[in-house]
Amino acid sequence: MRDVYASRRFLDGVTQRKLGLKIPIDTYYKDPLIAKENPGLEIDSDFYVPWEPRIGDGPTSARFAIVDYDSTANKLETPAKWSRDNKAFIDPEGRRVDKSLKDTAHFRQVSTWAIVQSTLDFFESPSGLGRRISWAFEGNRLLVTPNAGYGANAYYDRESKSLQFYYFDDEGGQRIHTSLSSDIVNHEFGHAVLDGIRPYYLEAVSPQTGAFHEFLGDLTAILMTLRNSSFRRQLAVRTKGDLKTKTGQQLIAAVAAQFGKAVSGQPYLRSAANPSKMGQFKDKIEPHALSEVMTGAMFDIFVALTEQYLRRERATGDTHTPAQSLQFASARMQVIAIQALDLLPPVEVTFNDYAHAVLRNLAIADPTDPHDYCPMIADIFVKREILSKQEAADILARASLYDRMPGTITHDPELIGSSRAEAYRYLDDNRDKLFIPDHVDIIVDEVFTARKMVGMGLFQPKQIILQYLWREELILEGDRFGTFSGKTTSLLCGGTMVFDVNGSLLFWTRKPGSEASAPAIVALEKRARRKKLFGTDEAALAETDAGVRRKEMYLHALARRIEEGMVGEELGGPEGLVGSLSPPLIARDIEGSIRFELSPHFHIHDDDPNLGAIRWQTSS
Repeated sequence: MRDVYASRRFLDGVTQRKLGLKIPIDTYYKDPLIAKENPGLEIDSDFYVPWEPRIGDGPTSARFAIVDYDSTANKLETPAKWSRDNKAFIDPEGRRVDKSLKDTAHFRQVSTWAIVQSTLDFFESPSGLGRRISWAFEGNRLLVTPNAGYGANAYYDRESKSLQFYYFDDEGGQRIHTSLSSDIVNHEFGHAVLDGIRPYYLEAVSPQTGAFHEFLGDLTAILMTLRNSSFRRQLAVRTKGDLKTKTGQQLIAAVAAQFGKAVSGQPYLRSAANPSKMGQFKDKIEPHALSEVMTGAMFDIFVALTEQYLRRERATGDTHTPAQSLQFASARMQVIAIQALDLLPPVEVTFNDYAHAVLRNLAIADPTDPHDYCPMIADIFVKREILSKQEAADILARASLYDRMPGTITHDPELIGSSRAEAYRYLDDNRDKLFIPDHVDIIVDEVFTARKMVGMGLFQPKQIILQYLWREELILEGDRFGTFSGKTTSLLCGGTMVFDVNGSLLFWTRKPGSEASAPAIVALEKRARRKKLFGTDEAALAETDAGVRRKEMYLHALARRIEEGMVGEELGGPEGLVGSLSPPLIARDIEGSIRFELSPHFHIHDDDPNLGAIRWQTSS
């Protein structure tokens, strides 16, 4: 069994189930409200999660540990026990933990673990990132608390290395457990995944960076719903393949139905089936509302894939069913949406960055694009005002797929990918070509190798992904920075490079600073003396100019958040609701420099950030 387990990534899901490499666990399809209102969509008894040799009580596995501590009752619940012989969890009375125990703490323990165990496999699989991911904290196990205490909330917290799921009573007195909602569990786990692969997104003042966190949480919930084959079959029957119907929108696009109805009286918390465009949010900074633009775009892409697949198959005389089209589209969405995450910059992400990453990853994965996915997706991004028409045209017109890695001093690509030290030497030796100022201290955030699958069992060539950054010191000058005027902070700069073992550069995205690199300094002197500028001079100057604009935008965004009263110190909450009173931006003094960080407690909703003297949600 262990030999087969070591090779399980090369086996399909059906084979893994037959070999016992995936085990069945009962979970809710969505949440108890959807179960009540939609007969046939109650408990999913066809939900399988990856088996591991060292699964234990709790449940506990290699990357997760369930700790069922209720801070309100000050009670530690007995853990579900792992039966090695039966490959199943049992309660203290020896009963198998399944749907017959759905109202018990042990069901919540096991189902919550099963959801995060399955979702991690989704991200790490070859059709996803094609590699193991790390958490943003020291250690390898994420703590998961399925009954954290009383309160209408759930959140991911880096500092406590945990996912916290609370419970509360609705107006009718019904007890609502957020851990029973697969949408909420997946949303919060999406935060943990993004924090692990891009930890410096926490240190950002841009509204879009916070919104991207919320987007990925919602996208994770939607994609995991679509991954469920039983759910897809039910969806196909109920919608006949038309996802734009009210039923389709409710079952797929609506996130956290039970929570939304109980807390805000809405049929769902947020919806991916929305008309939002970037132009509507020019003067708004609330991340949850802004996130709907990108969530809506990705839902549009899924619908378009489904419709195109049915049209294409019917045109050839095939009689594929709506269920088959949903299966195809959901598998393709994993490649489109998840693989693109490796192409994001290491700091201050925007929706525009993600759109570029999605389209470039598709060009890498399938250069011929026989079904014209790229133009279709680019058009959706343009309609949502995420890309301009010119940007989309430039991306689609790009002819070169493989450029040489930048630099005058050659390094072995596989050696670069072998360690942070080797990656640093490549970056330091080639600062001029990489537009990195001479005096800055380069941080190699992460360097790793990935083996990704395109589909149909076809692997892409091995990729090496290098994320690097540096800090540019800034002094906050002027009354607009309030109590922070005169303090020092830093602008994060850097880039992400994706290349193969042959030294071909597949993608390079950068977030420049305002400080000039050595070539830019030379070019500035030439420009001052009105000497002729060459292509390399103009490229270096363009990089510096872009960095100056980034600095100005950063300072403007920070000043606005300070003016809105959205920056402060982290506050504790009652009844174990740690940090529920925390502002959207937390100011931390690190060795004499102020770092502004997104609140680590990513609440699942924020209805109105304007709450009088304290302008953020005191309870979400």
